[in-house]
Order: sequence, then C-alpha cells, then structure tokens
Amino acid sequence: MKAKRFFSVTLLMSIFLTLSFSVKATSCSALNTENLSLHEAAEMNASANTINFQDRPGRFGETPEDSIHCVRNLSLYQEYYNQGNRQLAWEPWREVFFNCPQASMNTFIRGAILVKMQYAQETDPIKRDAWVDTLMMVYDQRIEYFGHDPRSREGLVLGRKAVDLFQLRPNNVMEILELTERSIELEGNQSQADVLLIFMQSLIRMVEAGVKEETEILEAYDMIMDIIDHNLEHNPGDRRFFEPAKANIEIMFEPFASCENIITLFGPRYERNPEDVELLEQITDMLNRAGCTDSELYYSATLSLHRLKPTAESAFLMGRMENTSQNYREAIGYFEQSVELYDRDQDKFTALMLMADISFRQLRQYREARAYALRASEKDPENGRPFILIGEMYAATASQCGDNDLTKNVAYWAAVDKFNHARNIDDDPAVQERATQLINTFSQYFPNNEVIFFYGLSIGDTYRVECWINETTRVRAR
Repeated sequence: MKAKRFFSVTLLMSIFLTLSFSVKATSCSALNTENLSLHEAAEMNASANTINFQDRPGRFGETPEDSIHCVRNLSLYQEYYNQGNRQLAWEPWREVFFNCPQASMNTFIRGAILVKMQYAQETDPIKRDAWVDTLMMVYDQRIEYFGHDPRSREGLVLGRKAVDLFQLRPNNVMEILELTERSIELEGNQSQADVLLIFMQSLIRMVEAGVKEETEILEAYDMIMDIIDHNLEHNPGDRRFFEPAKANIEIMFEPFASCENIITLFGPRYERNPEDVELLEQITDMLNRAGCTDSELYYSATLSLHRLKPTAESAFLMGRMENTSQNYREAIGYFEQSVELYDRDQDKFTALMLMADISFRQLRQYREARAYALRASEKDPENGRPFILIGEMYAATASQCGDNDLTKNVAYWAAVDKFNHARNIDDDPAVQERATQLINTFSQYFPNNEVIFFYGLSIGDTYRVECWINETTRVRAR
C-alpha cells in the first residue's frame, strides 16, 4: 500500500515544473526574464518603477556617506541587471542588500534570482548548499523589511520560499511542510497553485513516514479543493495553474479517499456537533467529492444542513437522495424547493425535468408530469427535451385512451407532433437524433387508411385526442 501511495520527489518535480521556475546551469548573459517563473515575472512587473529616493530614516544608511554609497551601488546593480549582465550586478547588489536593505523591495525580488544564479553556477556541493541558506535569508529579510507591503506579505513570500526550498532541498520535507502550511494559513484563497501542490505532497510524505496522521490528509484535501475551486471560479486567468494542480492533487489523494476513511473521521464529529453548519458543509462536500453519497452519514448531514441552512443546492441534493431511496413524493417536494431557491434558469430547468421524469415514470401522474415539463420549457425555450418527454408520455398511454382500433392509436399523432416540435426547436444533434428515432418508431402505430375511412375521417382532418391528453392534432395514416 505504501508503495502505491507514495509519490516520489522526482515524479512531483516533473509535475511541478510546469508551474514554476526551473533552476538551470545557465550563463549569466543568458539568464534573462525567460528563466523566471510566471510568479516571479509578475512580481517584477508589479514592483517595476517603484523605486524613489525620498528620505526615510535608515533607508540609505545612517550617514550622508552611507547614502552616497548605497545610491551608487543601487543604481549600478540596477543598470547591470536591466542590461542582462547579472554577473556584474552581483557585487553592487550584495552591497545594497547588506548596507541598505530598506532601499527597495526589488532588492529582494531580484536578489532571489541572483542567488539562484550563483547556485546554478556553483559546482562544489558544500558551497552549493550554502547558497540555499543565502536564498532563504533573502526571503526572510524581504518579510522583515517589506512584510507590511501587500506585494511582500508574509504568506506570499513564505510560499515562494517553500517553492524554492522544494526545488533545491526536496528532502527537507518537514520544513517545506511547515512553510507551505503557514503560507496557506495566511493566504487563504490567495494561495498559489504550486504551494498547494507542494503542501499536499509534503503532508503525504510525512504520513508515509508515520509522523502525521492519515486524517490530516483528508482535512487538507478538503481545504485545498475549496481554495482551488474558488480560484477556478473567480480567477479564470489563473486556470493554467490551478487546473493541473487540481488534477494531480486528486491523483495523490485517491488512495486515501475511501468512504470508510471519511466516515471514520467525520462520523464521531457529526454525532458530537450535529448542528455545526461549517462541519456539515465540510462533511457533505468531502463525501460528495469521494462519491460516498449513498452513505447514511451523507444523508443525515445533508438533511441537517438543509434544515439549518436551506439553499437551492441542499434542496436539490435532498431531492436526489430521496429519489434514490424511492421516496418519490418527498423528492419532488425538495426539487420544488430548489426551483424556488435557484437563481439560474438552467438550474431550475434541471430540477423541473427531474420532477417531470419522476411524475411520469415512477408515479404515473401524467398531467403533473406534463405541467413540470412545460414549466421546464419556459426556462429553456430552445431545449427539445421537455417535448420529447411529453411525447413519450402520450405514446406510453395511447392504448389507455381509447376503446377501438382508431381511438387506441390517435394519441400517437399527438406524440409525433411533440417529437417534431422538439426536433425543430433544438440544435443539439443528440436531441434531433433521438426525436427522429421516436418519430420513425411511433409513426408505425398510426391508424391505417382502412380504419381512418371506416370512422369517417380523411387524411389531414383535425382531430381532438381525448383522455388526459386533450390536444388537437391532424389525421395521418401509417
């Protein structure tokens, strides 16, 4: 089992490198902005042109001589850096970093890039490792001097620090876990995709090592998915980060996502706090993600949640569960609540079609089923599915609506009318194909010419179909 669950660092690195900076042994002249991660490039753009030389105590040193020295080195390293000559930028940057760190936030943003350049060029393993310590110090100093600035807030910088530590010292699992955990705690929905990915990988490794409990993975997964889903909904420009992160986190989580594990974790909590709305939302979301919707805990938690905090979604879920349990009238009641609570017509359409289907196929309440289908059509007038359902009801009850060779078959005229209407209003090829199949099938049940003539009718005459259908159609022969 452990071999199945364990994600090697090498595998995760291959996933992770699609999201972030890849350290390369690159010459200084070639180390330009193409080597930056999108996060680092965004930081550079956000902080560009923010440097000014207004006096502030300690910003450029304590004395006029310090100020002259700092301003000169600041200008010198910036010029070299902007020219792409990072090697010459190193020494004056170093002077600025140690002697006037408050001069500019860019000192730390660019400094991380310059230190990683030194790391990439270093061949001595001991010195190479020391550069990692230097890089970590740059991040710590950035928080110390510019943590008050939203662009250098602690949670954001800790996340970038964890990303680099994961790349350069992947076996420092506990330190990486603590950094990412603190970053996510501070950032919440602003957490970056690669930080979430590394956090989950590190936590799983700690569980495999016996340092952390497996239940922590379940709780972390629920939190991470909420953050990812928030960003997928509200930050479409970042989908290229969050979609692959979500897919790979789901793969990592899969071995732990058994219904038994989730119920074992949340069952006792539910029993202790059956009216804790936040807990109920967590339970239902977790069980729903894991496909455990047929469990007693899911039913109980959803029912409690709907009672305490009724929403369209909770009403719909209750309707779906009651339908599965063959409590059809209760299901229709909950679906009706969801229709009243939903804002989007498409959601209302879905609920109404379920109500129509249950009324038709399970309860044999044809008038009610037709009414629900017509209400659904009002929500989506170009959707042919409601009329296909109505046509199927007409065909299913045709023989019940007559007592001779004519009247037992006239309902098929009305049924085919509905199938034709569905095909005419809906551009969906699947709907059109289904409508055509039904037209061909039920046209074979039209009365023949002899029956039509015997009852005094002619092809094309109008005809009123009686029974519950009560619609006017036209006479046709098979």
